[in-house]
Amino acid sequence: MLEELRVKAKVVGGKQTRRAILDGSAQRVYLAQDADARVTAPIEALCAQRSVPVERVPSMKELGGACGISVGAAVAALLA
Repeated sequence: MLEELRVKAKVVGGKQTRRAILDGSAQRVYLAQDADARVTAPIEALCAQRSVPVERVPSMKELGGACGISVGAAVAALLA
């Protein structure tokens, strides 16, 4: 699943992911399990409301790497 983030259109971060969910362009959302729940919980709730699938990733480092950035990422979205 993370391979899709490497090659397809995506957004990284809470604000951009939230915007993508609200405008209907988020196909799938990825949440890092070691991220602060204050960041991930509102995104997860919004995904539930909008019926956007959520995938869990073990670490922020792994999610950031899959997104092609050199720092960890708490949240990312694969765009439709």
